[in-house]
Amino acid sequence: MKVSFILSVLVMACLSLHAQRGMPRMTSVEPETGKAGDILTVSGENLGKAQVAELYLTDGKNDTKAEMKEQTPTSIAFKIPAKAKPGRFALMVLTTGKDPKLFEQPVKVTVVE
Repeated sequence: MKVSFILSVLVMACLSLHAQRGMPRMTSVEPETGKAGDILTVSGENLGKAQVAELYLTDGKNDTKAEMKEQTPTSIAFKIPAKAKPGRFALMVLTTGKDPKLFEQPVKVTVVE
């Protein structure tokens, strides 16, 4: 009986830790348009340093790493890279942890000249 109770507690602790960590989710970006060097701010949840290691602009074929200037659990301010070509891009995050993953977000940014 004690072993099953201990196992139950361990499972609940692992589930709780996973729920607290959460998956990054972006909901909006301001402004939606910018040129190389501009600072934009994306909002959402689970965007802090414990969840997001890197941020990219992606067109589905090419990924360009963006410099994160400020990072909080609900927002990331980032600089449009100098080598970003004009076009419409999705934002993509690289998660932290032992098994980092790239996740494309539904938020889009338009880069202009």
